[in-house]
Order: sequence, then C-alpha cells, then structure tokens
Amino acid sequence: MRAQFVLSEIGVGLRRNLTMTFAVIVSVALSLALFGASLLMREQVSSMKSYWYDKVNVSIFLCNKNDKETSENCEKGAVTDAQKEEIRAELERMNIVESIEFETSKQAYDRYKEEFSDSPLANTLTPDQMQESFRIKLKDPEQYRVISSAFAARPGVQEVTDQRDTVDNLFNLLNGMNYAALGVMALMLVVALLLIVNTVRVSAFSRRRETGIMRLVGASSFYIQMPFIMEAAISGLLGAVFACVLLLGGQQFLVEGWLTDHIEVIDFIGWNAVFAKLPWVLVIGLMMPAIAASLALRKYLKV
Repeated sequence: MRAQFVLSEIGVGLRRNLTMTFAVIVSVALSLALFGASLLMREQVSSMKSYWYDKVNVSIFLCNKNDKETSENCEKGAVTDAQKEEIRAELERMNIVESIEFETSKQAYDRYKEEFSDSPLANTLTPDQMQESFRIKLKDPEQYRVISSAFAARPGVQEVTDQRDTVDNLFNLLNGMNYAALGVMALMLVVALLLIVNTVRVSAFSRRRETGIMRLVGASSFYIQMPFIMEAAISGLLGAVFACVLLLGGQQFLVEGWLTDHIEVIDFIGWNAVFAKLPWVLVIGLMMPAIAASLALRKYLKV
C-alpha cells in the first residue's frame, strides 16, 4: 500500500510539473551527453598520442653546400663523411636510441616528389638541394631534448627537429576542444541542478497540504520526501537515457558514418569505448538529481 501511494504521488508530481520536468530532462541530457563526449574525446586523444608518438622520429638534418649562406651552423660548408660517421657512432652508443635510419639526398628528393607531387616547387628542386639526414626513433619520445642538446651545435648539423612538435599542435587543438566541451557541460549541469531544485520547490509547495496531513498522522521524513526524490531521479534517468542515445547516435553517424571515411590517418575509438561510458552516464543521471532534490527538500520541505 505504501509503495502504491509513493508511485501515485510520483505520477501526480510529474504531471503537475510537466513543463519543468521536460526542461530538467533536456538539460540533464545535454550536460551528460557533453560529459560522455568529453570522456570519449580524452580517450581518443590518449589513443592518438600512443599511436603517433610511437611513429614520430627525431631528425638530424645535415649541412649541404647550399646551406652555407643560410645557416650559421653550416658556415664551414657541407657535412663531411668523417662528421657523418662520428654522428652515427655517437647515436649508436646512446641507450635511448631504438633505431637509426640514414636518408640520402636522393631518397629525400624522391620522398618529397611523392608527397608533394602537386606542388609547383616539386619541379624546380634537384636532389643536390635536399639535405641528408639521420632519422632516429627513440625508446621514449620525451627524451628528444637529449638528442637536440647533443647534436644541435655539432659541426655539419644544420638543425635537429622533432616531428612530435607537429602532432602536438593537433593534440593541443583537441585538448582545447575537450576543455570547451567540459566548460559547456559544467554550465549545463548548473542549469540542470537549478531546474531540479526549482522543480522540487514548486512540487513541494503545491502539495504542502498533503505533506502537512502526512506529518500530522506520523509519517516519517523519509516517507514524505521519497516521492519528490523519486520524481527528480526519474527525470534525471530519462535525461541520462536520452544522453546515451545521443552518444550512440554520434558514434554511429558522426564517427563511423563520416569521420572514419574522410579522415583515414586517425584510428578512431570503437563501440567498446562508448559502451564503457554509458553506465557512468546512467548512474550520474540517476544519482545527481536525487541528491540535489534531497538537499533542496531540507530547505523547502520542513518535516
């Protein structure tokens, strides 16, 4: 009988505040969808870092005869065979180096022609204008500065570059987008909490006569508060379900349906990552409104 009464009170409360309940559902859905999306984006960035950092190389570009007037490090002319052997020998002695690949001017020219065949500069360059280089794969990409400090000022070395600097710009952009999503999520979460508190306040005020009678006949505080808490929890759960639908739709139509086909260089996270986040969204959607309603009732429902 008590359970039936609580359920009937929940239904009455949801019908009386239908507009505000709908607003709570939408705001919770949007905030939790952004929360889930930010978690997925963070996992995507971590996956991309693991993939790209494992592939990037540190490059030691050597002086050629054309660099004498353009680079201070190459004032003495092109790198000599002895300098190249000295650099290779020192690299081989370093325990942080995993592998070393030497690229000749001809190989650099062929690679440039292949990658930039549509560029008007491709037909004006000659192999002797391209630089020889050592391509070094490190066991730990974070130790790039060891190579840079050891070889940047070495005779015959034009410059030392880390390809990670290029991909870091992409990661910084993705991290910025993630922080923006978290900011919007926090704003939507505040809106949702304010709506929940206001909905509970209005619901408690509209049923003040019933709660007064229940208090007079000896009903416990928990029993009186339960319908209001359950109303908020149900609204939040509906919003969480809607957020899960948005996340699944985004994975299906945005990631699987468009991004995967148009951006082939990125290995996007799969369905397992999405499904792993859905329980968190549902739990937060259920617990957050219930806790907010419980705290609000202490102020607006004196029992």
